Amino acid sequence: MTEIQHQTRALAALGHEARLSIFRLLVKAGEAGLRVGDIAEHLGLAPSTLAHHLSVLVDAGLVLQDKRGREVFNHVDYAAMRRVVSFLTAECCVGVTLDRAEDAA
Repeated sequence: MTEIQHQTRALAALGHEARLSIFRLLVKAGEAGLRVGDIAEHLGLAPSTLAHHLSVLVDAGLVLQDKRGREVFNHVDYAAMRRVVSFLTAECCVGVTLDRAEDAA
């Protein structure tokens, strides 16, 4: 998979209101992450809905899950998050040149 495909997948995952809310909550939680039940309680999402959205975020490489005993903790993959931000801002303010050859013809 190319870099742009990875980034497109990550951005598509964040392009849903529930998933963006989950991701932002996990960012707030920090490295410790949150249990699935804690996320559901904070956001008022049904367990099946939450499981689906977490699966999409995990598949996109934005969220990592760790099983601790019988509980699953979710936390942001901060390196992946930084890659998305870097991808979006990599060419900030470098300028854009337009091909005016068509205008001259």
